[in-house]
Amino acid sequence: MFITCLDLEGVLVPEIWIAFAEASGIPELRRTTRDEPDYDKLMRWRLGILREHGLGLKEIQATIAKIDPMPGAKEFMDELRSFTQAVILSDTFTQFAQPLMEKLGRPAIFCNELTVAPDGEITGYRLRCEQTKLTTVRALQSCGFETIAAGDSFNDLAMIRASRGGFLFRAPESIRADNPNIPACETYDELMAHIKRTMGLG
Repeated sequence: MFITCLDLEGVLVPEIWIAFAEASGIPELRRTTRDEPDYDKLMRWRLGILREHGLGLKEIQATIAKIDPMPGAKEFMDELRSFTQAVILSDTFTQFAQPLMEKLGRPAIFCNELTVAPDGEITGYRLRCEQTKLTTVRALQSCGFETIAAGDSFNDLAMIRASRGGFLFRAPESIRADNPNIPACETYDELMAHIKRTMGLG
């Protein structure tokens, strides 16, 4: 019994923080998990910049409302879910993800939670569990699933390596070069072919 675990940002939708960096005119916020493997360090840095500029959840959600899935992502998810189970494993937050899930046909997503003050200031965040993606993949495997995983960032590598089939999708050259043993693909058709081969379907 297979289940496919997919990263969200950079795989199915554009990077939220990059979109917000452009909308807010704060280029420092373009930094993502492709650039910084220490997620706690990255988030503390982001929250510091938001405080410095007086920005909160409302402003970020206004940007997210304008974000659409990547071309072909909805169709890819529809086809994938027609023959196997799939779940999105993301280090984003429920307050960011829900509008995007609507546009993707409401797939299952496991993500984290922001702590937000009454005035909308983002004061912190709560991880669903430690090493969220790897821990979830291991839990699914303990339930009898064989996992397939795909992502584009440092924080996806552990779940990719732990899975029966693991793939990089539109990952930066630095990550591909450091992980030459992980198959890399650039299109949804390529990724779908890898998933089906892993499942013995093609």
